[in-house]
Amino acid sequence: MTDAASTASRVADALRAQIVSGELKPGVRLSEEHVRKVHGVSRSTLREAYQRLIRERLLVHELSRGVFVRRLSREDVADLYKVRRIVECAAVRSIRVLTPAGLRRLSAALSDGRAAAEESRWDAVAAASIRFHEALVALAGSERLDAMMSGVLAEFRLAYAHMSDTRVFHTAYLDRNGEIAEALRSGDVEEAATLLESYLTDSETALLKDYPDA
Repeated sequence: MTDAASTASRVADALRAQIVSGELKPGVRLSEEHVRKVHGVSRSTLREAYQRLIRERLLVHELSRGVFVRRLSREDVADLYKVRRIVECAAVRSIRVLTPAGLRRLSAALSDGRAAAEESRWDAVAAASIRFHEALVALAGSERLDAMMSGVLAEFRLAYAHMSDTRVFHTAYLDRNGEIAEALRSGDVEEAATLLESYLTDSETALLKDYPDA
């Protein structure tokens, strides 16, 4: 990887992290001048970083207007849930060895989410939930699967922008993440997968209940 490509990757990683954390919301316009100044990069390097995130469906370019954080439609959200049910549940069912490091990563994400909920930091709760599900898939032990789901979950994070009540939603599903983790700690992989499937189905219904049509 060339220095320019490496720098573009670094900038893309930083912007992606801001999206996952909730710092960059859907519909926000990214000022080229501001982002270049923050990261100390050339126009061409920044545009390469933007293109990476456009390919990941996190940003969109609008002619004569600029680059924006993408807004998800109801159809986008439904499709992301479909992918998550297919891939995450299969990943959990494929787990053969529960490593201490993998379980610690799962527990850390869960603890971060609970601590953030106690302080009513709901963007942080959402980010911790993303990390929990990344850690869940990582237990399957596939780097390619990890990379794919990291992209899917980063895009999925954009759906939270239209939530009607973030506190009620995240509190309920934070508890259900705990139930999934407990099933895994007890060694019941099939129960964890069943709980996850139910979680995703109920989460989709709750999220789309008041989601805008356009």
